Amino acid sequence: MESTQLDELDLKLLQALQIDGRAPFSRIADVLGVSDQTVARRYRRLRTTARLRVRGMADDGRLGRSSWVVRLSCTPDVAEHLATALARRPDTSYVNLTSGGTEVMCAMRPRSRQDRDELLYDRLPRTPRVMSVSAHCVLHHFYGGVLGWLNKIDALDPAEEAALRPPRAAASAAPVSLDAEDEALLAVLRQDGRATLTELQSATGQSEAVVKRRLDNLRSTGVLYFDVEHDPEPLGHFVEAFLWLTVAPAALTDVGTAVAAHREVRFAAAITGKANMVAVSLHRTSGELYTYLSERIGRLEGVQAVESVLTLRRVKQLGYEPLR
Repeated sequence: MESTQLDELDLKLLQALQIDGRAPFSRIADVLGVSDQTVARRYRRLRTTARLRVRGMADDGRLGRSSWVVRLSCTPDVAEHLATALARRPDTSYVNLTSGGTEVMCAMRPRSRQDRDELLYDRLPRTPRVMSVSAHCVLHHFYGGVLGWLNKIDALDPAEEAALRPPRAAASAAPVSLDAEDEALLAVLRQDGRATLTELQSATGQSEAVVKRRLDNLRSTGVLYFDVEHDPEPLGHFVEAFLWLTVAPAALTDVGTAVAAHREVRFAAAITGKANMVAVSLHRTSGELYTYLSERIGRLEGVQAVESVLTLRRVKQLGYEPLR
């Protein structure tokens, strides 16, 4: 995979952080065969050149919560204001402007049924100049969450990946419950997944020992994982597309598994609605998107229809602050 601005070590560092967002620079440096100072310097540079941010994220499935993908059709004069307002909400993780600036696409993680209903059934439908609201509940993730697109760039060799991979989270049949202290810790990690124990202690008012114990527990239960927010353009990918697939129900698992394995795909899930699967793919050019649709998606048995929508501007990615 070629990059327009980043070299091999940059790509290795990006993938290393995707594997373990809290891996100490010393461990990453040891695995990559460079100095701690080199890793720290590259990390600081990537925060500028690739808008790199490590975010601590909560796994909704482990908490018994549902995720939603929402499409809002609106008049062009309100689209950007609406997208910015949604980006400021703590329960949105992605907000994009699409379709010539007349559609806002967002991923939502409402904390309760009341929060979901208040937004989807009350606020959004009553927003002036919003023409339609289409909400799709995520039924099953094929790719995304703890597995990010950077897992697919093959910058690290298998031995390097194994050396950096953290212990697997324990399986749990029952949803995990969080208390106020857990929520406070997660709120800080959403802003900076690499915040030090001292910084977490200062921000939450908890002792360093309590912070460490809670952090270890959140990771071991799988509630907390780390994702790398980054700009794909420095990696040579200038086209992002949302693909709304209508798939025969009997083929849903096979198609979802196949799509998840495609190197172009950063997210794929089964959803409610007429289009029963959504995927997000990255491409260098619109021509590559055409080839992907015609030669990869179009040949999957069971795919009945595909609607492709280009991202015009990313307003928000993983964290709470709108992108500028």
